[in-house]
Amino acid sequence: MIRRFAMPAVAVVLVLALGACATPSAPTPAAAAAVPADTLGRIKAVKTINVAFAGDSLPFSFVGPDNQPAGYSIDLCKHVIVAIGRAADEPNLAVRWKVGTTAERLAMVGEGRADLECGNTTPTLSRMKSVDFSNLIFVDASGFLVRGDARIGRAAELGGKRIAVIAGTTNEASLERALKQHSIAATVVKVREAGEAVALLESGGADAFAGDKLKLVGAAAQARDPKVFVLLPDDLSFEPYAFALPRNDTAMRATVNGALGEVFRSPELDRIFARWFGTLGRPSQLLGSMYLLSITPE
Repeated sequence: MIRRFAMPAVAVVLVLALGACATPSAPTPAAAAAVPADTLGRIKAVKTINVAFAGDSLPFSFVGPDNQPAGYSIDLCKHVIVAIGRAADEPNLAVRWKVGTTAERLAMVGEGRADLECGNTTPTLSRMKSVDFSNLIFVDASGFLVRGDARIGRAAELGGKRIAVIAGTTNEASLERALKQHSIAATVVKVREAGEAVALLESGGADAFAGDKLKLVGAAAQARDPKVFVLLPDDLSFEPYAFALPRNDTAMRATVNGALGEVFRSPELDRIFARWFGTLGRPSQLLGSMYLLSITPE
């Protein structure tokens, strides 16, 4: 059965923003030595935290109408930033938001250009070679978005079709694996962002868009006519989300997980969930279990 979705309660107009920042000159050896190697110490020294986020992943992380980061992940992230400020003994941290794709955000954290990543990023073993991850913040399934007039009712009917997928994501790997496993001969069209994939669906340049289901709903909601799109019932993969963190920094990871646990055990979680997923009702049993398991005891 094909499920049609309604426009989310929160109407969003994405604004392309955040131009390139000037690259600071390399510090002198003396200056570099003065900056602590641990993340919390470095944040305290410069009184600033650099946070990477996704600019087009509604309802998790996106650039809002006021040209500021918004979304479920961003709301959680703001609580985490407050906790990091307390841990660094610097309650008035300046926050530098840095927008990027999944690959760009992970590179920012891995290379020390961002202290924290807040988006809808799936932890994988390969990614753990360059970054660590927080406790889980959400679980979703991935699937396919198609046009309602395309006469495609199941994923098995995608043979000979063109399927758009965001390059460098776990969805790309899951799609390639599923096509091979089920012997479906489809053309994979790699795109940079969700808006590009939706535009291809609108123009006929692609027949389906593979991605996390809630992100697919958010992407379709920004189209000229959201009602022309439908979500196929098939699940492509299971997608847990977490925040990417600098590797081998126990104090930073403990601070982030402690902050997430505080939110997950408080009424604030209900408010955040209702704000971004109110039309879905209460969290599913699976998601509710994830919240409980992500609360680290004191």
